[in-house]
Amino acid sequence: MTSFQRSIASYEAQFGSKPKWVAHAPGRVNLIGEHIDYNDGFVLPAAIDRRLSIAASPVNHPEILIYSEQEKQQVHFSLDAPLLPSGKWTDYVIGVVEYWRRLETRPVGLKLAIASDVPYGSGLSSSAALEMAFATLIGEVWGLELDPVAKALKCQQVESDFVGMPCGIMDQFVVGLARKDYFLKIDCQSNTHEFIKAGEQFPALLIINSNVKHALTDGGYASRRAQCESALFKLGSASWRSVSMEQLSGSAGKLDEVELRRGRHVISEMHRTLEACERIQASDYQSLGELLYQSHFSLRDDFEVSCPELDWIVNRMQSLGGREGVYGCRITGGGFGGCAVSLVDPEAVKRVIQIIAHDYLEAFGVSAGFFLTQPSAGCALSKL
Repeated sequence: MTSFQRSIASYEAQFGSKPKWVAHAPGRVNLIGEHIDYNDGFVLPAAIDRRLSIAASPVNHPEILIYSEQEKQQVHFSLDAPLLPSGKWTDYVIGVVEYWRRLETRPVGLKLAIASDVPYGSGLSSSAALEMAFATLIGEVWGLELDPVAKALKCQQVESDFVGMPCGIMDQFVVGLARKDYFLKIDCQSNTHEFIKAGEQFPALLIINSNVKHALTDGGYASRRAQCESALFKLGSASWRSVSMEQLSGSAGKLDEVELRRGRHVISEMHRTLEACERIQASDYQSLGELLYQSHFSLRDDFEVSCPELDWIVNRMQSLGGREGVYGCRITGGGFGGCAVSLVDPEAVKRVIQIIAHDYLEAFGVSAGFFLTQPSAGCALSKL
């Protein structure tokens, strides 16, 4: 069953009635443009065809009652009490409640059942899917449905300020605005976007899950952001968009070695993302795949957010190369584990999966996960 169907089944099993709504939102994969959304860069994500769903109905008392399929437990909190972060997954829901309570809304109690096809902790943005799906739901029920951009910005604020993970705008934007068959080019300085169509001959998007879990709130992500901000301050610039590679190279006396490498990734990744858009529009998938490899090596060496398992996956995919139908591969998401995104000839997918599955298990004693996806639609609300 899909997450949509399972959320309804879970709701009925937990609460003994049928839900009134199902809010659902996709995970996302970022094709290229990593760790530069919070650096005023360009990113190129797409929604995936795996979704998180929330079945819900109102209740006549000021309480939110949540059942999670994954956690196998009910959690509840009062709408009349102060809402503070707890460090648990429920912060993504509680934070949305708290920030929407500050708007001109009419808070209504809810019963919820959550089911998800988006792997947790895999770099596919299950957190933004949960935030945006729930925000879409309470926007309808509480009488204040924001436009997709405003909703995305508000959910980013929840994750950054309430949950404590200082993310950029990419995840919430693409979860809210995505269109089927399109990548979303986001200018993270102006908060504007452009749809880049994946052509009919676009390679298969194969996601390879290392099954190494990451927790971005443990400091690795925040430290990278702080290092970028420190380097930019020392350069005397207001934005990385105004810093050239030549300027960065000439600033060795101002920045330490780590800050130089962080800046080198930011500047080079911006250029790669813009070039990737051109390669997609020209159907030049060989060159596009090479950009993915360059992005991974920059994230590995200059930004230091990869891990041995993901490096192995990328190197093995590169060794297969064109003779096995592999165009390119790289880490996707915040890093420190999670998934790689790869471009593969559709006719070669089965063979590539067999090779990587066998060799990865032999190398690490852990099974990798695989699924094919395609650029998909953003979050929505269904009335039952």
